[in-house]
Amino acid sequence: MPTAPQTTDELQQALSDNDDRPFGRPRTVEAEELAEAAEQFADPEVLVPALLGLHKAYTYGAEPRKSPVVFARLLTLFDEQPDVFDERLRNTLFWRFKWVAGALRQVPEIPLGSLRQWLTEMRERYAKAGLGLQPYYAQEYFLAAHTGTGAETAYDLWAGRTRTPFSDCEACEIGDHAQHHLDAGDDERALRTWEPVLAGQESCQEEPARSMSYALLPLLRTGRTDEARALHLAGYRGCRRNPSMPGEVGRHLEFCALTGNEARGLELLAENRSLFDEVDSPLSLFDFLTGVEVLLRRVELLGHGDLPAAGYAGRAWTVGALRAEVAGRADDLAARFDARNGTDAHAERRRVRLERQPLLDALELTLRTRSLDDVAPAPAAAVAAASRTPEVPESVAELVARARELDRQGHPEAPGCWARLRTLSAADGYAHPEDEAGPLALLRGDLLADEANRAAEREEFAGAAAAYEQAAAHYDEAGSAGHAVVARACALLATAEIPPQGRGQAAARAKADALAGAHTAMAALQEAAEGLAPYQEARLLRLRGTALGLRLQTTGEEEHAAPVFAAAELLLAYATRHELGAQISAAMMLRASAHAIAGDLPAAVTGTDALLARLEEHGPAWHLPRVLGLRGRLHLGMRDAQAAYTDLTEALRLAAGWPADSADAARFHAALADAAMHLGRPEEALRHLTRSAELDMRRGSRTEGFCTYSNAAQLCLDLGQIEDSIALLDSVLAEPDVTGGQVDDRLVAQLRLTRARALHSGEDLKAATAEFVALAAESAGWDDDPGSHAMIAAETAVLLGEAGEFGPAREAVGQALAAHAKEPRFEQVSGCLRELGRLQAQQQGPEGLAAALDFLADAARVADEARAAGFEPRGRSLESALAYEHGRVNAYAGEYEDALAALEKALALLGEPGPEDDTAAEWAECVRLAATVEGPYLERQAPALSRLDAAATHLTALGHTDAATPLTSLATRIREDR
Repeated sequence: MPTAPQTTDELQQALSDNDDRPFGRPRTVEAEELAEAAEQFADPEVLVPALLGLHKAYTYGAEPRKSPVVFARLLTLFDEQPDVFDERLRNTLFWRFKWVAGALRQVPEIPLGSLRQWLTEMRERYAKAGLGLQPYYAQEYFLAAHTGTGAETAYDLWAGRTRTPFSDCEACEIGDHAQHHLDAGDDERALRTWEPVLAGQESCQEEPARSMSYALLPLLRTGRTDEARALHLAGYRGCRRNPSMPGEVGRHLEFCALTGNEARGLELLAENRSLFDEVDSPLSLFDFLTGVEVLLRRVELLGHGDLPAAGYAGRAWTVGALRAEVAGRADDLAARFDARNGTDAHAERRRVRLERQPLLDALELTLRTRSLDDVAPAPAAAVAAASRTPEVPESVAELVARARELDRQGHPEAPGCWARLRTLSAADGYAHPEDEAGPLALLRGDLLADEANRAAEREEFAGAAAAYEQAAAHYDEAGSAGHAVVARACALLATAEIPPQGRGQAAARAKADALAGAHTAMAALQEAAEGLAPYQEARLLRLRGTALGLRLQTTGEEEHAAPVFAAAELLLAYATRHELGAQISAAMMLRASAHAIAGDLPAAVTGTDALLARLEEHGPAWHLPRVLGLRGRLHLGMRDAQAAYTDLTEALRLAAGWPADSADAARFHAALADAAMHLGRPEEALRHLTRSAELDMRRGSRTEGFCTYSNAAQLCLDLGQIEDSIALLDSVLAEPDVTGGQVDDRLVAQLRLTRARALHSGEDLKAATAEFVALAAESAGWDDDPGSHAMIAAETAVLLGEAGEFGPAREAVGQALAAHAKEPRFEQVSGCLRELGRLQAQQQGPEGLAAALDFLADAARVADEARAAGFEPRGRSLESALAYEHGRVNAYAGEYEDALAALEKALALLGEPGPEDDTAAEWAECVRLAATVEGPYLERQAPALSRLDAAATHLTALGHTDAATPLTSLATRIREDR
């Protein structure tokens, strides 16, 4: 808090602001400072609210040791100055007796006698105040369940009593009843009891998230796996990183461990790492640590005890080390509670959880399913990849010879050989067989060239260029001039591919110029070189053709096509003359690709057909997957989705026979997703997208992977799978390079934007609005991309309007309009303004009409600008949409004549739909609203009925029966009312 409140009004405002913050240390510290400030005023009317705010912060911030102290101060004030407590404050005070009872149970240092003494005081005060005792008996039951003695009797005394206004909310009590049945071993009864909460019929601050975490295992044990999966996704989001719900987080970790989702469990553990240090409640910490240990024991049992794990701050943990630490702390907590309670209940509960066996071998919890092998550190993965290389020679000299031969052929097994050589040559005591394998400098050049190739495949062009130059220097040292020339040519191409500064046409032109320059430099390099082997000459020709092809791809200009075809023919002639099969294939592939980029798809397909025929007869076989993949994408471009699907499926099948990184399986899956969408199979498309993204992530193409995951999350959202979309994005946004700021900020913003939209679709308006507001603030600084800021600010304004915050909404839409002036976004900004007008009129009625019309006036100006600019909207015209919104806004405000006039204008602008017109539903809705205003509100039933009957007849005659149904239904109701 920058400065302490100077007046009681400032204090009240500060208390209100703090109440809107999420629970945790920042809110608690602020509450402590505000309570201290309130003491200075010596005014109990501000001190009581400040202490209540502090008490709530301690309770929901998992600091039970401090909660009773604050409540004792409140109770003293109540006893000394009862008049300060109006009915609301008095009710709040008596309600929180239960909170204190819960806080006392959570601290093992507080004697059992003190807990019972507090319950006695609660009973006496409730009785003196004339309050029912059901809440007291609930607390007696909770204590009995906690200690493990007398729970059945205590439950009967509580459950048989009538609820009172001071009983816990319906959702909490349902959850507590269900947990009692669960503790008794009756899964079915527990789940039946939970139904109203799990279905969302009853909820509160911590429900249904709390009950969802406890229902996971009973659902699995009763075979309801789909429900368990859905509750895991929704329930985890409700408790993650929440210091008042660490036990619930622990149960989600346990669920992951028992369903074959150990990798996801480690991911969630990392996301909740702060709970190790933030939670000050021993009981909550005990529950959390036990769930953590269930997960870590399972990971260790599967042989991954050396994996890194997120644990207590201050050191790096492995799974094994963290499990030992957690086990010791949890054992200590169990012993302390059992010593206080005089039972072994906590040790026994812990034993039962730790001894549970997996309930399923594998349950696909999220769209990003990964195994423990997938999250292993990169070096281990590289060694594993190298070990898969077949028929690797035993001696180093033989291995070097094989690697170089495979590399000359462009064989996909070459990288595996280089990987093994890299490991061998880096080992202590390595003795290089120079007589048989050539100079060590030559091998170092080869290894660096291989590293550069892989970096280029990951689009890490700056690193690739540097590695190629280093390789060239080693080749020079080894006296291998031909290899050095090829490496320097590769460096030229990689340098040209480094993305230029800025965006748009200027950036595209800069890249095209760089590629042209690289081609010129490579040609000069090749002309000056002497003694090149044929395969090196061919590779240089191929690199030159690739540079020209990339330039054509960058610009799309017709004049850049002819040089690519010429380069392809030059390479083809040379490769044919020297019988270089791989380079013949490359030349034909370059020619087909150039036809595709130039827009001549039939010629491109003809080219791939010829290439496939040649490959099937002469090889090399490892080129088949890539060529089939290209033909599949060409078929997509020609709108033959079935042919594309067939080619791409075969490409994937053939690619499986080669090392994973050799064929672009990620790209095949992405194209298959496109084909599946065109074939009307979106669920299959989603599977291909997520597979494509994860393959890209594993091979280091992080940007491609993030982009594809973004598309998958959006498709998930389009399919209505909201929780899946959010869970996928949460997982991706938790990647270390994202949290470490190493990923392009615009790409991260796109991921966050999709997540915010998913939260909005999931009706989590508060979280969605907070994310949109943050994104709007960040995108305000995107001077090179004002259009995106306009879009984000517009969506932010609408969410603020939905929350009734029209002042901030007006500020946000002002930002959108300012950015729109620099880079127009006519439809988005117009839609935002119209929606804000509707929301204000709907929420505020006549009082909001003037402000609503101001929004629509701005929308009219945007429509005028669009018309002047010749902009053609994708859907209805901006003018007809605006007229319709004028009708709705005036109707909400009770200005029915103006509403009807606006709707008449909208109908005129829309025009009557035809038989193939897709505006039938929109036109029918406009007719329905006009008739509603005209009939029920203006009491002109006859014209309204005429309007409805004529429109329904017209639509039915055209075959638009679905659009006509609401009109006939409204006409029937009007006739009945008459």
